[in-house]
Amino acid sequence: MHTEVCPVDAVDDELRAQLLTCWTDVSNAGGSVGFVPPVTEEGLAPYLDAVIERVHRGHELLAVLRVDGELAGFAVLSLSVSPLRRHWATVLRVQVRPERQGRGLGRVLMAGVHDIARARGLEFLHLTVRGGTGLEAFYAGFGYREFGRMPGAIRVAPGDDRDELHLTCRL
Repeated sequence: MHTEVCPVDAVDDELRAQLLTCWTDVSNAGGSVGFVPPVTEEGLAPYLDAVIERVHRGHELLAVLRVDGELAGFAVLSLSVSPLRRHWATVLRVQVRPERQGRGLGRVLMAGVHDIARARGLEFLHLTVRGGTGLEAFYAGFGYREFGRMPGAIRVAPGDDRDELHLTCRL
């Protein structure tokens, strides 16, 4: 199995379709990537297109995980436009296709995100996780530490509010 994580700063129609399918499948499998199931590609498309627009403007960068040449997951590095914050970025939408999960590919993807960030001269990364998922333990393995939380910030369903945990890692 050959894996690679590559930075992408331009998205063509084929890659867009692959990203959309991935995000939809991960969301419908219960992944904490901005939505709760059920979602459709048509419902997610405007959100992906907004990401792609920010990528094309240079405000975001995609880290695309490929396994044997096929898209297996992706993450978004949201770059700051402020000159005071150009030394760090926010990591968003970290995801691995459901049928590829459980094989260490999330670790491969995050290691690739860190490599891409370092190559761009970034010094630290920020990300958030949905409380109640246990994801903070995964990110702790990369050196992320919680520095704050917003109680009840994420409404998964009526009566099911979750904390948003803020984590950071110095590269």
